[in-house]
Amino acid sequence: MEIAIISGKGGTGKSSISAAFATLNGNVVLADCDVDAANLFLIFSPVHEEEIVYISGHKAVINYDLCTGCGLCINYCRFDAISDKKDKVIISEISCDGCFLCSRICPENAINMIPNDKSRLYSGSFRNGRMVYGRLAPGEENSGKLVNMVREKAKQTAKENGIGTIILDGPPGIGCPVISTITGVDKVVIVTEPTISGLHDMKRTVGIVKKFNLPAYLIINKCDINISMGRQIEDWCVQNGITIAGQLPFDRIITEAMIQSKSITEFNPEHEISNKIKIIWKKILNQKK
Repeated sequence: MEIAIISGKGGTGKSSISAAFATLNGNVVLADCDVDAANLFLIFSPVHEEEIVYISGHKAVINYDLCTGCGLCINYCRFDAISDKKDKVIISEISCDGCFLCSRICPENAINMIPNDKSRLYSGSFRNGRMVYGRLAPGEENSGKLVNMVREKAKQTAKENGIGTIILDGPPGIGCPVISTITGVDKVVIVTEPTISGLHDMKRTVGIVKKFNLPAYLIINKCDINISMGRQIEDWCVQNGITIAGQLPFDRIITEAMIQSKSITEFNPEHEISNKIKIIWKKILNQKK
């Protein structure tokens, strides 16, 4: 079973809940699909048994031994990534989209396209099973391709090790990486918080999940920071047929657990939040699609 945990916005506690779920089962494959800001490896310190280079695109590099400074590439670059500084043509790595146009039109063949090969996919073991995650290099494009690689590796790992549960910690938002995370999963868990932005982004996330006809379960995290807003979220879910799997109060013990490189269910298994998470997890696992 593949279960994706996502949120419409960052900071809702999605990764903390994913970590808690991962340490409730005896043996799981945990996949961190938030490749822009993967952080679960900080808690679980997995053993890296495999490292795969991910090519996220290309960047243009000028061979100044061949470049005559004609400026043709400057005129044609629609991304304004090429400029002339002190009679020298300069390409901005940040602005360059890797479209190959400049390398094709250069009359001196002075521009080469070099693969962006700084991103990585890691796979290995952690204390509750196997872990897979991707780390996209700063500034490189997140189209969802690396997320797909992480998911495929997670499925392969689960099959090879006879593990029946895959937990996907997804990225925030509703963009391509999120779509890559939830496509074809068995269940989706949406984590929100009782704030105006939390409600707004939760609605957008539910809309995406419904387009894929996926069973959705909502967790209202930090539910006691705004009781009235929490009730608004509950009412909206009832009106729109969204199952509320549970609510979790705000407690600094979750941060304390992370400081100790543990999930809350490891750090204090009998704490109120740990017990609530156990109930939520059982409800998600046992409820039929």
